[in-house]
Amino acid sequence: MNGRRPASPFRDRVFDPGRRFRDFIDDLADTSPARLAMVSFLGVIGIVTALLCLPIAHRDPSEFSFATSLFVAVSAVCVTGLSPVVTEVHWSDFGIGVITAGIQVGGLGILTLASVLGMAVSKKLGVRQRLIAAQATNTFQIGQVGTLLRTVVSTIVIAEVIVAALLLPSLIAKGESLGTAIWHSVFYAISSFNNAGFTVHPGGMEHFTGDTWFLSVIMASVFVGSLGFPVVLMVTIAWNRPRSWDLHTKLTLATSAILVFVGFIMLLFFESSNPRTLGASGPGNTVLETLFMAVMPRSGGFATMAVEDMNQTSLLLLDVLMFIGGGSSSTAGGIKVTTLAVLALAALAEARGLQEVSAFHRRIDPPVIKVAISVTLAGAALVFTGTLALLHFTRMPLDLVLFEVISAFGTCGLSSGVSAASPDAGLYVLSALMFLGRLGTITLAAALSQQNTRRLFRYPEERPIIG
Repeated sequence: MNGRRPASPFRDRVFDPGRRFRDFIDDLADTSPARLAMVSFLGVIGIVTALLCLPIAHRDPSEFSFATSLFVAVSAVCVTGLSPVVTEVHWSDFGIGVITAGIQVGGLGILTLASVLGMAVSKKLGVRQRLIAAQATNTFQIGQVGTLLRTVVSTIVIAEVIVAALLLPSLIAKGESLGTAIWHSVFYAISSFNNAGFTVHPGGMEHFTGDTWFLSVIMASVFVGSLGFPVVLMVTIAWNRPRSWDLHTKLTLATSAILVFVGFIMLLFFESSNPRTLGASGPGNTVLETLFMAVMPRSGGFATMAVEDMNQTSLLLLDVLMFIGGGSSSTAGGIKVTTLAVLALAALAEARGLQEVSAFHRRIDPPVIKVAISVTLAGAALVFTGTLALLHFTRMPLDLVLFEVISAFGTCGLSSGVSAASPDAGLYVLSALMFLGRLGTITLAAALSQQNTRRLFRYPEERPIIG
C-alpha cells in the first residue's frame, strides 16, 4: 500500500454553496448574458437599498421610508437622478456616499465591471468573458471587447478626475473648505459624467446660476458621457481622421448635435419671455442656461430652472428629447439617438422610393430598422402604461405626470415635482420605469425570451393598406 487514502465516490457531492453559486452564474452567462445583467442590476439595487435603509444613512432616522430608500437606490444604480427627497437634507454623509458608489457602479455597468475584474486577475479575457462584455457594451466584435473595456474604465476614471479638477476652483471660490470642495467636485464629476443628475447643494444647479465655468464643465461632462463608449473609442483612436469613423459614430455625433441645436433654438424661443425662468435673466445667462437645458435631456438631469415653472410647450419639447435620450452603450437612457436616426432615414428612403436605407455612403441592414421600430414601440408602451398607473396613484395633471414618467424611462432625472408628491405606490411605478429604462428594451426582451424561434416555412405574401 502507498499509504494514500482512497478517493471517496461522494467527495464531489459535498455541498459547497460557493461552488453552487459560481455554477449558477456560469450557467446564466452561458444561456443568457442579458438575463445575467438583470440579476446583477437587481443584486446591486438590493445592496444599495439595504444600506440606505440603515439609520446611519439618514440625518433623521425617524423619517425612514422603504419606498424612498428603494426609489433612490434604483435612481442611483440606474444613473437617473430622480429623488422624492432633498438629497443633502434627507441623507447623511454615509447615505450620500452610498448613493455616490451606486452611481459609479451603475455607470460602469455590472457586467462591464465584472469583466474588467476578471481581466485584471487573469491578464486576459476568455471567450465567455468577451461574450459577456460584448452583451454589456453592445459590441459584438469579440476582438474589440478587451480594448473597449480598457477604454470604458480609463475613460471614466480620467474623465472624472479631469472634471473634478476643473470644478474645484469654482467650489473653493464659493467659500467651501478645501476638503469639502474636493468631495463635492468628485461627487459632481461622478454624477455628471455618468449622467446621474444628483446634486448636494440647495436648489441643485440653480445654486450655480451665473457661474459660467461650473455650468460649462458640467454640460460638457454630461454630453461626452451620453455619447457612448464605442463613439469615444472611435474618436480617440481616429480623432484626426473623421472620414474613417464608422457609421455608428457619425450617426451618434450628427444626431446629437442636431438635437442639441434644435432644443436650444426652441427653448430660447419658448422661455426667453417667461418671467419665471429666463425672462428676468441677462442675455449672457439666457444663452448659457438655455444651452445647458438643451443638453440635459440627453440624460443629464441637472436643471438651472424649475421645470414646473416652464411653459407647456417647453415641457412637451423636453418630453420628446428625454424619450430619445443619448447614445447607445452609454449611461444615457431613452430609445437612443441612433434609433431615431435609423427611423428618420428609413422614412426618408421610403418617401423617395428607395429600396435601401443608407447614410454617409453606407447601407443600413434591414434587420436594424426592425430593431429600431421594436425599441421605439416598446418604449412608447412603457411610457403609456407608466403614465396611466402614475395618473391613477397621484391624480396630478397629465403634463406633469407624463414628464416624470418619460424622465424615469429615459433615466434623465429632470423632475416636474411629481416624485416628491407621489405616494409609495407611485414611487414603485417610477422605480420600475427607471429599472426598465436603464436595462434597455432590447436587453429586457432578450432576457425574458427563452430562445430564438426559427420557422422552416414561409407564408404567402400579401400587402395590407397603410395610411
